Amino acid sequence: MSITLRPLNLPEDYAALAELLNTHWSEPTTAARLEEEDGKLYEQGHTYLNADGLLEGYDRTRQAAVSDEGEIVGYVWCWRAPWTEPGYLNCTIVTAEAFRRQGAGDLLLRHAVEWGAGLGATAIYTDVWDDSADSLRFAEKRGFSTDRHAFQSVLELQHADWNSIDDGSITTRLEAEGIRFTTLADVPLEQGEQKLYELYQETLVDIPGFTGDIPHIDEWRKWYLKPEGYAPEQVIIATDGDIYVGVSNVLRNHTTNGMYHEYTGVRKEYRGRKIALALKIKALLLAKERHTPYMRTDNDSLNHAMLGINRRLGYQPLRGSYRLRADVAAVEASLKR
Repeated sequence: MSITLRPLNLPEDYAALAELLNTHWSEPTTAARLEEEDGKLYEQGHTYLNADGLLEGYDRTRQAAVSDEGEIVGYVWCWRAPWTEPGYLNCTIVTAEAFRRQGAGDLLLRHAVEWGAGLGATAIYTDVWDDSADSLRFAEKRGFSTDRHAFQSVLELQHADWNSIDDGSITTRLEAEGIRFTTLADVPLEQGEQKLYELYQETLVDIPGFTGDIPHIDEWRKWYLKPEGYAPEQVIIATDGDIYVGVSNVLRNHTTNGMYHEYTGVRKEYRGRKIALALKIKALLLAKERHTPYMRTDNDSLNHAMLGINRRLGYQPLRGSYRLRADVAAVEASLKR
C-alpha cells in the first residue's frame, strides 16, 4: 500500500478530519467546529526575518496523508501565529493507528520541516501523549526532545464531594475583605473585555512554559476568550473595586455537554488569598447547575499552585502530554538518513 500527501479539499475533508482528530484529541470535535475555527484564520500568510535573523509573522500549511483508496489516514498542520516565539513553528501530526509504521508520519513531518525551513524557521514544537511510547520514540529518533510536561485531570461531577468542595467559607471571607465575584455577562461588554485583556496580559506570562508574546486584543478575543464553547456568563471575574484581580473562563463542549477549564489567573499582588480556588469553585457550581457531567482541565507540571487546587477539589489525573522541541535542521537531517 502506498501513502501520499495532498492539500486539503475543503469543505469536503472536514468530516474525515474530525473523525481522525477524534482518535487523538481528548475532547471531541465536529466538521462544523473545524470549519468555524478556520474562519478565524488569516487567509494569507505574512512572514519575515527580524533583525536577529529569526522568523516572525504568521503562516500555516496543512496536508492530508491518503491511502490508495483516497482515505485520509494522516494529517499535518504546521503554523505560527503573530505572537509565536521568534524563530519557532508549532506543528500537529496525527496518523490513524492502523496506518502507523507505513511511512505516513515521516511524509507528514518532512512536509512540515521543509515548509518551515523555506520560511527560515529555526525550531519547531509539537506534542505527544505521555502514554504513547511509540509516538515519543518516533519523535526522539527525529531530533525532538522533551521541553515541558503537562497533565490533564477531570472531575466527574456526579462523584464530586460537594460538602468538601464548597462550604461557603472561602467566598464569605473574600467578600468580607472586599473581593466581589461577577461574570462578563454582568458588566458592560467593551469595558469588561478591555479590563479582562489587561488581566490576561499580566497573568499569562506567569504560566510555566508560556512562550512568545501576548496577542493583540482582537486575536486574544478570538483564541483565548471566545473559542468554541464560550459564553460570557461562563467567564467568572473576581474584582476589588474597579480592578479585575482574577478570572476563570470555562468552555462548554456541545457534543458531550462537558466543560473545560480554559484558564484561571490572578494578579500577583492578590495571590495567596485563595482567590483562584474560589473562582474554580464557582466554575464547578455553575457546571453543577447546568447538569454538566464533567469538568476537565490541563496544567503544566511546574504549575504547583494550580495542581494543588485541582487535587483539593477532587480532580482525578488523566494522561498528560509532552511538549517536544527540535531544531528544524536536525529534523531535516534525521529524515535524510
